[in-house]
Amino acid sequence: MTQDTRSIESAAPPADAAFPAINRGYDTVFRAGRMSLGLVVPLEAYPKSRRPTLERHVERARLAERLGFRALWLRDVPFDVPSFGDAGQLHDPFVYLGYLAAHTTDIALGTASIVLPQRHPAHVAKAAASADVLSGGRLILDVASGDRPEEYPALGLPFDERGARFRESLTYVERVAEPRPAFTSPFGDLAGQVDLLPKPTAGRLPLLVTGGSQQAPDWLARHGDGWMIYPQPPALQARIVADWRARTAAAGGPAKPVLQSLYLDLADDPAEPPRRIHLGLRTGSDHLVEHLGAVGEAGVNHVALNLRFQRGDVEEAMQRLAADVLPHFHD
Repeated sequence: MTQDTRSIESAAPPADAAFPAINRGYDTVFRAGRMSLGLVVPLEAYPKSRRPTLERHVERARLAERLGFRALWLRDVPFDVPSFGDAGQLHDPFVYLGYLAAHTTDIALGTASIVLPQRHPAHVAKAAASADVLSGGRLILDVASGDRPEEYPALGLPFDERGARFRESLTYVERVAEPRPAFTSPFGDLAGQVDLLPKPTAGRLPLLVTGGSQQAPDWLARHGDGWMIYPQPPALQARIVADWRARTAAAGGPAKPVLQSLYLDLADDPAEPPRRIHLGLRTGSDHLVEHLGAVGEAGVNHVALNLRFQRGDVEEAMQRLAADVLPHFHD
């Protein structure tokens, strides 16, 4: 995902260039020039196990909504791969999206990320549109090429062809939202004789891409409605985001948001200084506000907090985040 940003970063448009309106979830989570915060599901700590218990998972999803977090993010982990070390929320993400849609009313429901080359894109498009309609337009579909080689032979798929399959699948998902779509694809030919229903609430899905997904930077900038990246020091993140903005502007499209994940172990003492953990921080709320402010200044529009390594009670940590951190970033 590392890019050479030297050539075009100076051409980046202003950080407050407006994002297009797409659906209720996308419009709530992404606001130009502002930061919002969400949570990665499952909402529990399981630092010494690959598998969560999913205890109180619905209650915690509802709590996240009541507290004012903007989004819940679900991962796509079809197989428990020991070397990966995390089985995610265990349930299929699309089945779980439908379940959460029935138990929440306002919080956005996002995928981070559907491994697009491992599924037929017609099934992805239908499942995603269904979750979008059932949730009242709250779905944000983020997709990726996948980084676990062990899964591909289990599905009878070549790992080294995932980049091409990703491109072709993304195009299919975009096109099949059209009324009676007519196009040719390696995944099948549609000649306008059939239609895929339901259609998304806004006529199309908010479609984001994670990381490089085996694609060139300019391709990433032309496709999708946003970009999910991994946490980096704020100064480096600022260069990465500036490069993204410049490339999207050069492609002639609208401004597009950037989001990132962050593993968090929130300390009881608000003044506890930061310490690095896997892809994140153990810190008190005072420094967390400072860090997230720097990330926002770098141009990131949303941070998905992952509490897997939380050493204290997760629900208490969610409450403290809502009291001490959210007011600094949410109206």
